Amino acid sequence: MTHSILLVGVGGQGTILAGKLLLHGLMAHGFDVKMSEIHGMSQRGGAVSTHIRYSREKVYSPVIEAGTADMLIAFEKMEAVRFLSYLHPGGSIVLSDEEIKTAAMLSGGSVYPQNIEAALCAAAETLVLNVPALTAELGNPRVANTLLLGAAIKKLGLENAPWEDVFRAHIKPQLVDINLSAFRRGMAVTR
Repeated sequence: MTHSILLVGVGGQGTILAGKLLLHGLMAHGFDVKMSEIHGMSQRGGAVSTHIRYSREKVYSPVIEAGTADMLIAFEKMEAVRFLSYLHPGGSIVLSDEEIKTAAMLSGGSVYPQNIEAALCAAAETLVLNVPALTAELGNPRVANTLLLGAAIKKLGLENAPWEDVFRAHIKPQLVDINLSAFRRGMAVTR
């Protein structure tokens, strides 16, 4: 059986790095894995998504079709709403409660929608994490990606992969320890 995980966020949030760590962790866990990234205008704060499909058998395509994702890992609430149609009935969401306002919102041309979390919780099993507060406790807001990844890994039951080795192989040496701390914190706050 092939499983599908969709990571979504805004440029600069580390969505692609989290996807690469997930890819390598799943491979180290013995899965066949395919990954595809879409990052268009990511350097200008645009949408970023990473599709990951994995199985004990051969996976032929990395692309997740609408209504087939098992899990949506959302680094920003509006991006979760934009990609909600990719989640299959019974799928789950790991959600940062972070709000990143668009240029139109910042200029007063529109407002950030209210009650997004409630709508997502009504649509699917949703784990909402106060990522800004959790990363502030760690002393580095830039580790939100690995914190969310840790939460997702715990929900998926994949804690036993050699995650420390994966982090050491794919993150700059000076940033490994803080990212591992965030990853472990994400697992710790997840039931």
